[in-house]
Amino acid sequence: MQTSDESAPPQPEIDSFTQLDLSRVMLHALERMGYSAPSPIQRQVIPPALDGQDIIGQARTGTGKTAAFSIPILELLDPLSECSSPQAMILVPTRELADQVFQEMERLAFGCKTAITVLAGGKLMRRQMNQLRAGTQIVVGTPGRIYDHIQRGTFKTQNLWCIVLDEADRMLDIGFRPVIEKILRTCPRDRQTILLSATIPPEIQKLTQRYLTDPVHINCSLSQVSVDSIEQRYMTVKQDDKFDILLQLLHREMPRQAIIFCRTKRGTDRLHRKLRESVPKVDALQNKRIECIHGDMNQRDRDRVFASLRDGSIDILVATDVVGRGIDVSTVSHIINFDIPLDCDDYVHRVGRTGRMGREGIAFTFVTVAEGPQLTAIELNINKLLQRDPLSQPAMARPAPNPEESKDSKLNGSTQFASKAADRAWPSLETIESQSVLPPNDAAATCDDQAAVKKRRPLFPKRRVNQRLARMGGDE
Repeated sequence: MQTSDESAPPQPEIDSFTQLDLSRVMLHALERMGYSAPSPIQRQVIPPALDGQDIIGQARTGTGKTAAFSIPILELLDPLSECSSPQAMILVPTRELADQVFQEMERLAFGCKTAITVLAGGKLMRRQMNQLRAGTQIVVGTPGRIYDHIQRGTFKTQNLWCIVLDEADRMLDIGFRPVIEKILRTCPRDRQTILLSATIPPEIQKLTQRYLTDPVHINCSLSQVSVDSIEQRYMTVKQDDKFDILLQLLHREMPRQAIIFCRTKRGTDRLHRKLRESVPKVDALQNKRIECIHGDMNQRDRDRVFASLRDGSIDILVATDVVGRGIDVSTVSHIINFDIPLDCDDYVHRVGRTGRMGREGIAFTFVTVAEGPQLTAIELNINKLLQRDPLSQPAMARPAPNPEESKDSKLNGSTQFASKAADRAWPSLETIESQSVLPPNDAAATCDDQAAVKKRRPLFPKRRVNQRLARMGGDE
């Protein structure tokens, strides 16, 4: 794995897409979409991706990862007339994320006709087969449906030169590792592989060691796991009082758009029904439109809810973690964890649904007395103490932090954290501390300081010339 080198010359600061060696067609598409400057992950991923290098990109949710891998792929595609089978494949964990990546790539491809096909469950198999038979340049889809097409012989992988694993940690969390490995084994060995993830657990590391060649490791999340622009609070509640506290919170906050996360599908349906019955009785909330979404809903209803969330016609969405990863809705102002997530990484992704691309947001987490260790584990993971909200029930509240410490709630390590966590009237935290890992301090390249790296092979020379010329009408 390539890492930073202190002897390497400093890299020039990139503050404009014009510095990234992109075609005029792509620059026009970016301008049309309102992209004024590349995000940190885009600044670091696009140059090595254009050079054909394998990449491990680690970045917080909502930082522009989709454009980071989409722009190089679109710049380097062979025309459909020269290659009618897929050249690039993007694997994602959910149908909704597949549709979102498709839409983003279509916007980025403005001005240059590009054939993109979505292969995901919940869609008509015959229509997908017809699209593949007619010819396509890019496939975006979920591992299960893509492997189904490979087995049927309708998806030919022999011309793939780029594979992207997006939200890789989530795909492994939900059990896709075996099918992902089967897919990768059917693809050409001499390819480019880009893996993007918010976290890099050991299972991801094993995958990269097996299927990536001398990858550039770009880490844009070393400083803090959760998004800086999001205010994060917790409130201690009794289980039986959670719904009443939720109504008080909604009345106080009057959110522009909120997502309320529940742990189970049944709990999501139950909370949705109670809110639809109770919210109209509260004068300030009576005009709020409330919907719910979870994995047991059919694809048509899920698509309808996501479309309404994006166009702002839904004010409050009750959801499971089906929307916890990768879904980009910039208008969400509030996140409420009605049920605290069992996994620390799920907390990061839930909270990341607000504060997108640097916008401000706020997140609240309900914590019962038995869930104190889970809150501790989350705070260790994000390296930050959550603030106690005034709606916390007094009998369960932990002592408020020192005002000076509240100004800068970052922790300097598990020792300092343990002394603060010990103030809680909650169960012993030794097990939680021993199993928690603070953000790594390895020698991986960061967004602020990534050294020049040696190219492992001179990939794509033809594409970098001919396809740029084609996109710009023959005038480089």
